[in-house]
Amino acid sequence: MKIKNVLIAGLMLLSSAASIAQKPPVPGLWSVEKANAWYAQHKWINGANFTPSTAINQLEMWQADTFDPTTIDRELGYAEGIGMNTMRVFLHSVVWKEDPAGFKTRINKYLAIADKHHIQTIFVFFDDCWNPNAHPGKQPDPKPGIHNSGWMQDPGVPLTNPAQYAGLQIYVNDILTTFKHDKRILLWDLYNEPGNGDKNKIAATLLAKVFAWAHAIRPDQPVSAGVWNQDLKELNQVQVENSDVITYHNYETPDMHQHEIDFLKLYQRPLICTEYMARPRNSTFENTMPMLKKDNVGAINWGFVSGKTNTIYAWDTPMPDGSEPKVWFHDIFRKDGTPYKQEEVALIKQLNDK
Repeated sequence: MKIKNVLIAGLMLLSSAASIAQKPPVPGLWSVEKANAWYAQHKWINGANFTPSTAINQLEMWQADTFDPTTIDRELGYAEGIGMNTMRVFLHSVVWKEDPAGFKTRINKYLAIADKHHIQTIFVFFDDCWNPNAHPGKQPDPKPGIHNSGWMQDPGVPLTNPAQYAGLQIYVNDILTTFKHDKRILLWDLYNEPGNGDKNKIAATLLAKVFAWAHAIRPDQPVSAGVWNQDLKELNQVQVENSDVITYHNYETPDMHQHEIDFLKLYQRPLICTEYMARPRNSTFENTMPMLKKDNVGAINWGFVSGKTNTIYAWDTPMPDGSEPKVWFHDIFRKDGTPYKQEEVALIKQLNDK
C-alpha cells in the first residue's frame, strides 16, 4: 500500500521501547518469551499479499456471487510451487454484515484450499487505504492503468456514534471467536496502515478498540498491526505496545530497510515485514528478500498474480491506455502462471530450498 515514509525514528523507538519495559503488561498481550517461542516453531515465514486475479477488491474476493475457489486454488498452487508458506489476505466487514454465515463458510473454504497447498494465512480486518464507501453487490470495473482503482477501505466512512463501533466489535468478535483455534491461520493483522489518508482521529480510536477486542478474546494465534509511517508516533506506539509479534511495512532501499529492522529488534519480539517489494523504488526480491531471511524476518511482499487490482502499475504513475509498464511495480506471476521475471522466481525457490 502507498506510504509516506516507513523508516521509524530511532530516538522515538528507543524511548518507546524503554517506556514499554516500565509499564504494566497489557491484558491479554503475549509475553516476549511466548512470542519468540511461537516464532521458533515456524519455518522462515515468506509469501505475498494475496487477492485472486479475478477480484478487484476484498468484496469481490469474498462475496458469494464472485468468490472464485477455482482461481484461488490455481494461484495458491503457484505459491506452493516456489515454496511460499504464507499469504496475507484482507477481509471486509461489509461482506460479513450482508451474510455472516456465508462469509465464514467461504473463509473456511479458502483456508481449506490454502492448507492443501501448505500455506498459512494472515487475515487483515480493517484498512485505511484507497477508496471509501464500500457497498455490497457488483464492484466497479478496473480503471485502465490505475493502481488499486477499486480497493476499498474498511470502514471507509466517518464513525460518528458508538453504535458504529459496536457493530464492528460484533464483526471482529464473531470472526475471531469462530477461528480462534484454527491452526491454518498464522496471525491476525488487525488494522492495515491506520491513519493513511489523513484518517488519524478515526484510526486512533478504532485501533485501540480493536486491540482490546482481540486481547479479550485471546485467540491462539498472535495479533498485530503493522507500523508503516514514522510521522504517526501515537499510532506507532499503540501498535508496538499491543502487538504480540511486531509487523511493519517497508518499501525503501535495503540500507533504510535494514535500519528499520535494527531498531525494531529493540523490542525483542519476532518481526514480520507484511509489505515490501516495489521494483522502481529499488525494493526488490533480489536486494531485500535475502536480507530478511538472514535476519530471520518474515517476508510478505505486495502482490502475487497480475489481475484486476492493477498493482503492476505504480501508486502515482497511472497509464490510462492500460499498456503494460516496462517495469512492474508489484506482482510475481501472470495469470497463466508465467513469471514476470524468471530470475526472481528462481531466487525465491532457492531461498525456500525448493
